[in-house]
Amino acid sequence: MDFQNIWNTTLNILTGAGTTISLFLVTILLSLPLGFCFTLIARSKIGPVRWVMNGIIYIVRGTPLLLQLLFVYFGLPYLPLIGDFLRMERFTASCVTFVVNYACYFAEIFRGGLLAVNKGQYEAAKVLGMSKVQTMMRVICPQMVRVALPSIGNEAVTLVKDTALVFTIGVTEILHLTKTAVSRDKNTFFFVIAAVIYLVMNTVLTYAFKKVEAKINYEKEG
Repeated sequence: MDFQNIWNTTLNILTGAGTTISLFLVTILLSLPLGFCFTLIARSKIGPVRWVMNGIIYIVRGTPLLLQLLFVYFGLPYLPLIGDFLRMERFTASCVTFVVNYACYFAEIFRGGLLAVNKGQYEAAKVLGMSKVQTMMRVICPQMVRVALPSIGNEAVTLVKDTALVFTIGVTEILHLTKTAVSRDKNTFFFVIAAVIYLVMNTVLTYAFKKVEAKINYEKEG
């Protein structure tokens, strides 16, 4: 076994971690607020708006992320009339797909968090003279986040692993570089190296979420 080659290849694979982390950050930063907006729209008192939003969430959550990724990158450009305007770079298509997909999952998580908040909280806020916006931001959202945080953490861990799917459309990330190295050197040990990289990233992420959960729970008890 050529350890120098393994070391050099490992460093090359690590360059793909930048793309993986970038996709993760873009998805998390955009899908969380978008997911909350989806939740509010899905709870709208306007029937058609509520039905359309719930329909979108149902379709996105009921179909494979890989299929959605292939549709956005390869399928959208073939749509009549508007296809030419929907051509995207590989990484952009990945971001759009992941943001919408995870926003729909977060929408369901937030919906569950809102349902967990006692209705008496709304009434108490109304008695105190708070507006609907103040009630949502100061009373409901903090409690919703506390309930939803463990599920958000689980989705974040899944997201790190799901980023590997973008290699199917040629995005140069960890799995893409790993597969290239394995094909070149006929050495499957590089798959182990990739697995360790993903495991390290998820370990750090899990630790970070546990610290946040512990801090929120401590503040609640305090």
